[in-house]
Amino acid sequence: MHIIKQNFRIYITSVIVLCLITITGCQSMPKDVFKLQHDTLENRVMQSRKYFTNDEASLLTAATNVLQDLGYNLDESETKLGILVGSKTRDATNSGQVVCAVALAILGGGVMPIDTLQKIRISIVTKPSIDNSFIVRAVFQRIVWNTRGYVTQIEAINSAEIYQNFFAELDKALFLEGHNI
Repeated sequence: MHIIKQNFRIYITSVIVLCLITITGCQSMPKDVFKLQHDTLENRVMQSRKYFTNDEASLLTAATNVLQDLGYNLDESETKLGILVGSKTRDATNSGQVVCAVALAILGGGVMPIDTLQKIRISIVTKPSIDNSFIVRAVFQRIVWNTRGYVTQIEAINSAEIYQNFFAELDKALFLEGHNI
């Protein structure tokens, strides 16, 4: 009789645990999960330019040249789909973090990791438009690692100046490409 009671307790406990796991796993999505952020349209406008050309190959060649001129390595290229991805690695040392780490070490708090390395990525996508033109969209991102090798930041770069400079360089490259200079 004692063994039956013990097995029954194990059975009930197992059923309760399974029910709790099932209930906690069935969470609903937030109501605004698919709602666009207020700055989504602004960012898309900043990241996109229309070029009145029907030669996508020369557009992608010019974009590749701009990436290389700006110090990016071409990571991926799928010209049939109109996609280019480039990246460059740069120093991410922040003097404020260094000062805090030194102060913490002096006070005997140990070693604090600081940001040291960042990879800046750019994705370029060309899309044909109905008026015999192409829309070029460029998206800049950065990933930051600390001294322990952990990723501390992944973020989109939404600086209008960066996009203006990129598209100004692309305009120049297209002009040179179009005039065989």
